[in-house]
Amino acid sequence: MKKHNFSAGPCILPQEVLKQAAASVLSFDDLDLSLLEISHRSKNFVAVTERAISLVKELLNVPEGYSVLFLQGGASLQFVMVAFNLLKEEGGKAAYMNTGTWAKNAIKEAQRLGEIAVVGDSSDKNYNYIPKNIEVADDMDYFHCTSNNTIFGTQMKSFPKVPAGVPVVCDMSSDIFSKPVNVADFDMIYAGAQKNMGPAGATLVIVKDKILGKSGRNIPAYLDYQIHIAKDSMFNTPPVFSIYVSMLTLEWLKDFGGVDAMAERNKAKAELIYNEIDRNSMFVGTAVTEDRSEMNACFLPVEGADTAKFDEMWKAAGINGLNGHRSVGGYRASMYNALGIEGVQVLVDVMKEFEEQS
Repeated sequence: MKKHNFSAGPCILPQEVLKQAAASVLSFDDLDLSLLEISHRSKNFVAVTERAISLVKELLNVPEGYSVLFLQGGASLQFVMVAFNLLKEEGGKAAYMNTGTWAKNAIKEAQRLGEIAVVGDSSDKNYNYIPKNIEVADDMDYFHCTSNNTIFGTQMKSFPKVPAGVPVVCDMSSDIFSKPVNVADFDMIYAGAQKNMGPAGATLVIVKDKILGKSGRNIPAYLDYQIHIAKDSMFNTPPVFSIYVSMLTLEWLKDFGGVDAMAERNKAKAELIYNEIDRNSMFVGTAVTEDRSEMNACFLPVEGADTAKFDEMWKAAGINGLNGHRSVGGYRASMYNALGIEGVQVLVDVMKEFEEQS
């Protein structure tokens, strides 16, 4: 039976990408050597990294003056690196939105190095909405936000206007490449690969060069973006497999029609599932309607619903990874790029059948 993978991460990947990646583990680039054992400085793998960076720039229309990096440590390491590189050593101050678990973790790490102003906080309602009317002071070293909140199912549909000269940093780990984004509106974007781009292990960073080198800090080498830029993402051995699969996934996305075409597909998937959540008497959505995520639809069973029966039904239908995060409970349908609308339809059909039998 075909599996319909709604796992929140690591993500579903295109089947053709998985097949090509699997073949590369046995023999890569006609070398009769595994991708996992060739030198990361060989011309064969350098070409992979260069192609991956080129695809990022092409698909997102990255302007001149930005560097694209593939690093390690996930978004969690970026929480630290952002603060080290952008918070001034003397009197450093930054503004953060607190819209979920990962945003909260980013705030916690930055607080180790400077004064953090939380300018929008939705924790009062268990992060079921995105704060509006954000005001950022003009003396902040930067403003940080998280575009999509995987656990709580909310997504920023627009971004606050910040004073000129205040760099804008965004964690786009769970909705990067899902829709167009004007990179020029941001000074830094970072994203773990394991949602829409590839397997866990690589982290994409897109950073405006001119914002770096101004913190006055003696930054540890591994945490210094400028060192990684100078070393072409090879300051140390990179996560070769994750970068290669990310490259394949970006090639797949380009062949699909790019982020514009993907945005249409993701909108259709989100409309399908949310229409059913709102129609079905056995479920209720958790996020406020205007802030619902197109990537992660979170919903709860109504009181008295036979959840054991529903769990049995969706598992029998070949659905995987539907359980909600413990912070919310219920169910979470993660609909990343590689999930086709037919998978969402299977889930919707199960939800309808469950209502009919209840």
